Amino acid sequence: MKTTLKLGWWSIVLGITLATIALPTRSAAQDQDQDDPPSRVARLGYLQGSVSFQPAGESDWVGAVPNRPMTTGDQLWTDEDSRAEVQLGSAVIRLAANTGFSFLNLDDDTVQIQLTSGAINITVRRLGEDDDFEVDTPNQAFTITQPGHYRVQASADGSNTVISVRAGEGEAIGAGQSYDLRGGQTGTFSGTDTLYADVEPLYGPDEFDTWSEGRDHRYDFSRSAQYLSHDVVGYEDLDDYGDWRDDSNYGHVWFPNRVEAGWAPYHEGHWDWISPWGWTWVDDSSWGYAPFHYGRWVSVGGRWGWVAGPVAVQAVYAPALVVFIGGGPGGFGGNVGWFALGPREVYVPSYHVSEAYVTRVNISSTTVNVTQVTNVYHTTIINNTTNITNITYANRSVQGAVMVVPQHAFVSAQPVAKVSVTVSAQQIAAAPLSGRVAVAPTRESVLGAKAASAGHVAAPPAAIASRQVVAKKTPPAPPVPFAKQQQALAAHPGQPLARSEVQTLRPANTAAARPMVKQAPPAKAATPNVGHPANQPGNAARPGQPAPTANQPMNRPGNPPTANERPAAAAPVEPNRAPAAQPKEPAQPNRPAMNQPDNRPETNRPPATEPNRPQPNQPEVNHPSAAQPNNHPEPARTEPARPEPVRPEPTRPEADRPQPKPSEPAARPQTPPANERPQQRTPPPAAAKPAPPKPQTKPLTPEQKKQEEERQKKEQQKPSGE
Repeated sequence: MKTTLKLGWWSIVLGITLATIALPTRSAAQDQDQDDPPSRVARLGYLQGSVSFQPAGESDWVGAVPNRPMTTGDQLWTDEDSRAEVQLGSAVIRLAANTGFSFLNLDDDTVQIQLTSGAINITVRRLGEDDDFEVDTPNQAFTITQPGHYRVQASADGSNTVISVRAGEGEAIGAGQSYDLRGGQTGTFSGTDTLYADVEPLYGPDEFDTWSEGRDHRYDFSRSAQYLSHDVVGYEDLDDYGDWRDDSNYGHVWFPNRVEAGWAPYHEGHWDWISPWGWTWVDDSSWGYAPFHYGRWVSVGGRWGWVAGPVAVQAVYAPALVVFIGGGPGGFGGNVGWFALGPREVYVPSYHVSEAYVTRVNISSTTVNVTQVTNVYHTTIINNTTNITNITYANRSVQGAVMVVPQHAFVSAQPVAKVSVTVSAQQIAAAPLSGRVAVAPTRESVLGAKAASAGHVAAPPAAIASRQVVAKKTPPAPPVPFAKQQQALAAHPGQPLARSEVQTLRPANTAAARPMVKQAPPAKAATPNVGHPANQPGNAARPGQPAPTANQPMNRPGNPPTANERPAAAAPVEPNRAPAAQPKEPAQPNRPAMNQPDNRPETNRPPATEPNRPQPNQPEVNHPSAAQPNNHPEPARTEPARPEPVRPEPTRPEADRPQPKPSEPAARPQTPPANERPQQRTPPPAAAKPAPPKPQTKPLTPEQKKQEEERQKKEQQKPSGE
């Protein structure tokens, strides 16, 4: 117990120390070398149904593969009855069916999404002060300004966008107008030359929302979250496939428990070429993302375990934390080999980076001496060689740690476990080590493991694929196709092109190279319509929203109740509005909102007639109605009833007021002032109290009738003064 506490204390101290080193160097790296790649990428973490993928800069659609890292320019299409989940360290994006999605920009400070059609649910957990999180659709750009839960839907024809904010805040802009949305609101934005906004209460969740919420629980209750940085992508998958143990040498170690005997890291998967990192490992295991792009692997007692980086340091993504053996003209006769880096061993990137980047990517993944990182950087990258000498790697000598495959299998993204080559320990010990495999990529390397599916998978319709979106923040120039880079890549096998080199391959007119993005003009705050009728032109077919029914938690404003449906109690008639001030014509549900007074939905206006009057088995005891002068329920009429004169008593429900008969004195209770709340009777009478019936008498005999007539005749003949 004392040992565990001691390790925990030193982990905290070390984490704070490393954090003070890492944070300043991050900005320094960005200032020193603009070739440094982003510290984060997205993960294609979950697929259901038919999901297609288009790598950045390419025109071919291929079958999507789980665990594929995604970055700027990558696109997804979820076909009918399909879904996908894209994970970031600070957010998760889920795609519904028939959704066109891509990243216009993804770096350390920006998440800029292009949504051409369909619906996405977004959970934002953390948002830095300088972070930009933007969703661009065909007619607006929505900027998320607070962590929360959001849903953005673009209609199939691109005519409108529906944004629902369950929690959080955001701003939608387009056509020079801006609208704010807050938690509990749904905004419908239509128009292109002018952006019209209709803001309503949040709808009840549908099946896609419920599914997304269930997926969020995996993050909210993850046991692994306490052992690593929350910027590590995919840590929630570790809970169901392994267990954490404390080790006296390495601290918290995660051991997979669903692997076969003889399993070793980086042995089941394939290699893709993803710019600007180059050769990137894509693991086959459902949990195989975090342990292969962060941390280090160690063999303990014949069992492989993963050691995450310090909790207090922001995680930095790496394409594969390995050391290569052979590759290129020499080594293994044209084969390529590799093994996992161990704790405290320095990772040497094969792509163009600054010294500050090398420091950050290493201290965020393992406990390593900064001086050691600097020495490795200068002896490999600065000297323009990635050959690693005079370094002893722990995993190199572990039995079964090294994987070797033919070079053509490596380049064509084949599953390495099926094409592995057996080599001896002597060959491994004699082969040179390198941080880069000197093998040039091919088209199959870019398209990935399902390159053969190009042209044989579902792709978005042409109208959606070429649809333009509105952007607030200017995105970077579009990616350069691999075909234009291939010749330059062949000159330096295995090394990605620097950003400055890629820039020389772009068209001269970079503005014309981004035809799918329309820059939003400066916007001014505008006032949205509140309670816009659902059948307003352009809003009738909202993507992803089920038709309103009586069983929904909340009826849409503007939908009048059916003939046998009681108006919702949550939206009563305004008690302080006199009937004389109401419009004289009956309610018109199909009239546009611009003709309504105060922009109120039609359902909140007391109609002149009562076509939807409740049936007799539905008494309206406490439901006020200015157009209902009595409390007697009547069946629905086909013709308008003639309105009876009613005294304006706006604060007193008609159902609680007794109606005097014409023959009775007008002894009416005094009406309280307009600003006084009437006292509720307990229980309130359902109708005016009828007069007591007269006593029943026996029928008169003929003789008695004759006597009574004579008596009345005599009474009439008497003088008036008697």
